[in-house]
Amino acid sequence: MRKMIKLFRLVFLTIFTVFLISCTKNNDINNTSRKNISLILRTSYGYHWGTIKMGAYAAAREFNVDIDYTSPYDEDDVNEQINLVNQAIEKKVDALILGVSDYEALSESIERAYKQGIPVIVVDSEVDTEKVNSCILTNNYEAGKKAGDVLADIIGKEGKVGIINYDKEDRNAQLREEGLISAIKKYPEVKVAAKEYCFSDMKQAYNLAKKMLSENPDIDAIVALNEVASEGVAQAVDEMKLKGSVKVMAFNSTFQEIDYMDKGIIQATIVQNPFNMGYLSVKYALDSIEKKEIDKRIYIDSRVIYRDNMYLPENQKLLFPFIK
Repeated sequence: MRKMIKLFRLVFLTIFTVFLISCTKNNDINNTSRKNISLILRTSYGYHWGTIKMGAYAAAREFNVDIDYTSPYDEDDVNEQINLVNQAIEKKVDALILGVSDYEALSESIERAYKQGIPVIVVDSEVDTEKVNSCILTNNYEAGKKAGDVLADIIGKEGKVGIINYDKEDRNAQLREEGLISAIKKYPEVKVAAKEYCFSDMKQAYNLAKKMLSENPDIDAIVALNEVASEGVAQAVDEMKLKGSVKVMAFNSTFQEIDYMDKGIIQATIVQNPFNMGYLSVKYALDSIEKKEIDKRIYIDSRVIYRDNMYLPENQKLLFPFIK
């Protein structure tokens, strides 16, 4: 299975690189009839955002539009993202697609774009303004509830659990945690023994997990609420030789997470569909440019994937989005 994962990784990286190069070449063609859509994500780093970008470029090719992509490297660099949005507005792009880095801070720039008649599509996260044409995202509260129910199930609905979230201030992180806690409360024999925040730092997640397990040796499982936290927790459980005795409930599906699941270190993960988010963001941006009516809020379903069903065809399409 691990050979298959390595093969998928190699194929994915090859396809992704060739795909983006071809899109860049297409964007260099001076064609005034093509709409120009600015894509500004939270960060240029990471599998999740890269897959959103890949979905957006797939839609751009299909609908014959140009993507002007740029993003901060650091997802916490809110000021840089605001600057990028303002630059896109000054360039008079036909539409904006944003993966906002802060629930409140981007509102002013978004409202400025809206006033200038530039459609705004928000992808993956919410924003504190109604001046958007559509918001395309995972229902993070419901995803958190799914994680809580699965977490309870894999420990037999009794025991102690730890939580490692990735940010105290991030809206998605807050909603996932709220949903998680609401689900755990349904199981009176499941107790939260510890909770920490790694601030999307894998090394910190790893150290926090080791500390949590050392201070609470009776913990039965840890739930991690994004891919960075998940990788750090899984590494700690693996190195401490606690495979099987400490269950890991993960979020998302990086190649490293898939490898840990294949090894039996991660028991289950909540998988989003970032490729679909990116694809639909371009489709609805174009619909907005053409003054078509679109839904104000679109939730993309998340799915629970376990080790024993991770290679089913319908799950491979989520884990490896280049598979058709």
